This record gives sequence, C-alpha cells and structure tokens, in this order.
Amino acid sequence: MQSGGRASSYACDVSDQAKTKSTFSQISAQARIHILINNAGVSHIGTVESTAEEEFDRILRVNVKGIYNCIQACIGHMKANGGGVVLNMASIAGSAGLAERFAYSTSKGAVIAMTYSVARDYVAHNIRCNCISPARVHTPFVDGYLAKNYPGHEKEMYDKLAKTQPIGRMGEPEEVASLALFLCSDAASFITGVDYPLDGGFMNLHG
Repeated sequence: MQSGGRASSYACDVSDQAKTKSTFSQISAQARIHILINNAGVSHIGTVESTAEEEFDRILRVNVKGIYNCIQACIGHMKANGGGVVLNMASIAGSAGLAERFAYSTSKGAVIAMTYSVARDYVAHNIRCNCISPARVHTPFVDGYLAKNYPGHEKEMYDKLAKTQPIGRMGEPEEVASLALFLCSDAASFITGVDYPLDGGFMNLHG
C-alpha cells in the first residue's frame, strides 16, 4: 500500500458462526487484533406485509447475527491483549421511521442496541464500542437500485433522494471512512457507547 502498510483478505460468511470463528483464529494467530469494524450488511425494501419470512431471516442473519458472530469471535482476544475498538455500521433506519424498510430498520435498530450493550459490558476491559448511522450515501448499491427500479429516470430519482437530506446531497463513502478512522483512533479514546448519525441533517433539521 502507498502508506507502507500491508493488507490481507479472508473470505468469510459472517452469518456462519463456525466459519467466522475459524477466520478470526487465522487472523489472531498472525497478529494482535486492535480494531474490528463490522461493515457486512444487506438491504431490503418492503413493509411488514410484503416481507417474506425467508427475506426477514436473511436480513437478520447477516445484519444482526453476523455482527454478533464477529464480536463474539474477537472480544476474548481483545480482552486478553489489553483492549481494542469495535465499530459497527448501523443506519438512521435504526432510529427513524423510514417507509418500506421494515426488516432493514429492525436489523439496524438491533445493531445500535448491541453497540450500547457491548460498550457497557467491556468498558472495564479497555474496549470501546461505537456505531455510525449514515443516511443515504452514494454507493454502487444506490446506482444499481435506481437502474433497476427507475430505468431512464435515474438522474431524476437520484436528485430527489439526495434532496431528502437537508444538506442537499448524499454522503460520500470517504466521509463515512473519515468518521470511522477518527472513532478507531486514539483521538477518540474518551468515546464509547455512542451512535453517530452521519446524515446531512436528516434526523434533526426537518423543522
């Protein structure tokens, strides 16, 4: 990497506890794990009526159980090695009532609750746990969603969605990464048990 660091990749289905534990065992055998960022997730659109059981189970299996599996596989290692940082990716959908996001909102509400619980249980072990709750962020998922559901009207719908943020645009992945970098750094050593909305004013500026 340009900064002189090294990166390794490991394929892992985080919804499978045995595979998750095996992957973390491989990683911890090579080096101490200082930071865990739980970023794996899937989305879903639908109300409670239109959400099939298998879809609901899939969302919870990845978005909730996946985070549980990763934290459980890693937390003992952090305790035994002087502490660490856990950062979970949630969403404003976990705190606000968004239309047709029943399963997704349910899962992200659980992520926020897990964040508080882990932060409280492990604060004495020098383990900090926070989460980030973005609003709409311009990612390939957004482009794919618009292409699939609004063919020929992608730009019009993009602009409409962007303007739902009071700041007038969607967030950029780099902006999420910047907050994540801060929360995982020593500069945030006094911060734990906090859900950070990264929302362009969505939660508080609609008055």
